[in-house]
Amino acid sequence: MAIKEIVSYDDTPNDHDALMLGRVLAQAGAELTLAYVRHTTQSERRREELEEHEAEALLERGARALDGLEVERRVIVSGSTPEGLRWLAEQEDADIVVFGSDYRTPAGHVSPQHSSVRLLDGGPAAVAIAPAGYRSGEPHVHMVGLLASAGDDAALETARDLADALHGVVTRDERHVDLLVVGSRPEAPEGRVMVSAQYERSIEDSTAPVLVVARGVPLGFPALAAA
Repeated sequence: MAIKEIVSYDDTPNDHDALMLGRVLAQAGAELTLAYVRHTTQSERRREELEEHEAEALLERGARALDGLEVERRVIVSGSTPEGLRWLAEQEDADIVVFGSDYRTPAGHVSPQHSSVRLLDGGPAAVAIAPAGYRSGEPHVHMVGLLASAGDDAALETARDLADALHGVVTRDERHVDLLVVGSRPEAPEGRVMVSAQYERSIEDSTAPVLVVARGVPLGFPALAAA
């Protein structure tokens, strides 16, 4: 089955970085869903219809920015963005949730925003984070880095499959890579994402997109998916 990715999107600049990373993962064979979380509903029908229309228009703009990729769109209502995305990931049996970095992040660096931090602590799907400014280039993934504990087959298999899908290679040198695959802590429950303090620092030191894999759940990207 194809990898399912959800891109958290609200039309901010850093969420355009997430769009670009979502496109890269789609080139590796992932099916892409754009998701926007509304935090309230309106009691008056006309105002509710207007806000729903604005949310759908926002996602339509995001889909157009993906240059013809087939994109599903979902508007979720939740008082909490990470909880809304967690619910959607569980309902859709999604494999990855994609975020941009925090809005204060310098260009070329990764800094998890609030929603991604929440899903990095027990979330039900892998978490991908784009560096600030990622939208401004045309990313090419050749070197796939691997940062994982000994015996973390899920992270290793994910890195290998992703490299094969994008015609790249895997390296243990996480400093000079185009994408960094990070494993969860050994004590994390199977199927959940949890990162150690050491790996948190490595994520924030990264200048490449980061993909944190759930414990014991490799992501099987189809070989030779990219053109």
